[in-house]
Formats: sequence, structure tokens, C-alpha cells
Amino acid sequence: MSRQWTMIVGLVTALATILLAACGESRAHNRGIYMLVDTSGTYTRELDKAQQVINYTLARLQPGDTFAVASINTASFSEKNIHARVTFDDRPSVTNRQKQAFQQSVATFVDDARPAEYTDITGGLLQAIEFLNEKDPGHKTIFLFSDLKEEIKAGYNRDVPLDLQGFDLVALNVTKLRSDNVDPNEYLERISRWQERVEETGGTWRVLNDLGQLEAILP
Repeated sequence: MSRQWTMIVGLVTALATILLAACGESRAHNRGIYMLVDTSGTYTRELDKAQQVINYTLARLQPGDTFAVASINTASFSEKNIHARVTFDDRPSVTNRQKQAFQQSVATFVDDARPAEYTDITGGLLQAIEFLNEKDPGHKTIFLFSDLKEEIKAGYNRDVPLDLQGFDLVALNVTKLRSDNVDPNEYLERISRWQERVEETGGTWRVLNDLGQLEAILP
């Protein structure tokens, strides 16, 4: 092999290494956010707030980031529950169109939402984990917009382990139920049970009821 050819091979190898490193670094810094929105019972009254959170999140996400919005209803472990999903393009003009289309899809979801009889939070989380693992972003976050009261329909098995290793789970707008006003322990225990379930499977947990503090999560 000539010296010139050796130099060419060396340059190509070096360039490939740089490109692979750049791709790896880009993936390490991108974000994947999956927002679960409770549509059971009277919690549908909170959908306007959920839409505000979605619009705020859209404004903060960058090219390469992934965002999905799904509903929690009677049976949530289904891709049919995902009402909007996107991975943003590197081109700003395309990203803007993607965000506009995403907002339109969410608006349709909010307008058409009807109260569900049951609240399959576990199924929704399983779908969120599967979705984000497939996208494999550098940072995985699940927004859980719910009062956290799970009610499973008879015949549905949700005794399934949640593998939340590497996931940040943020419970948003955890409203108090009428029974919580009678006995606040119910509210505190509901939050504690979910925190334990998330943390024992490797995830991080936080509750954010002041939606004005979203900037702490999405700077």
C-alpha cells in the first residue's frame, strides 16, 4: 500500500470516528418526553391545563428531541392511545411545521375527549416505557398528568413490573379528590405508593402541582 493511500485511509477513518462521536454526543443530549393525560371521570375538566403544559413543552423542545402525548383511559396499553408523536427535524422550518401539526392533533384530542370509566395508569406507563425505549433518547421523561387514582376494569391484568431504570417520572397537577378532603391521608398515601413503585424499579420521581414551575424541568 502506498504512503498516499495509507494517508487517505487514515483520514477517512478519522473522519468516520469524528462523525460517529458527533452522532453519539447528539443522541446523549436529546430528550424524549412522553406525556400521559388522564381522561377518566371528572378529570377531563383539567384538559385545558394539560394543553397548556403541552404547548409549553413544545416551545422548549429542540431538533432531535422526541415528544408524544397519550391518554389514560380504561385500557391504556395501546398505540391507539397515542394522539400525537414527533421527533423534531434539524431544519428549523420543518420543526416549526411539526410543532404546528402537533398542536392541531392535541387540540383535536382535547375537543373529542370523553370521560372514561376506568383509569389504567399502569397500562399507560407500560406503553410510555416501550415507546421511549424504542426511540432511545439520551434523557427519558414521562409526564403523568393525573390525580393518580388507578381503577382497573375487571378482567384486565396489570400485575406487570415497570422497568423505569433511567426514566424521570414527573406527576403533574395531582388534584385532590373529594374523599381526600375528608381524609388527607388518602391523598398522601396515593402519592407515596406511586413514588415507591417508580423508585423501586430504578426511576426518579417528583410531584409538580405548581405548573408555573415547569421551567425547572424544561429550562
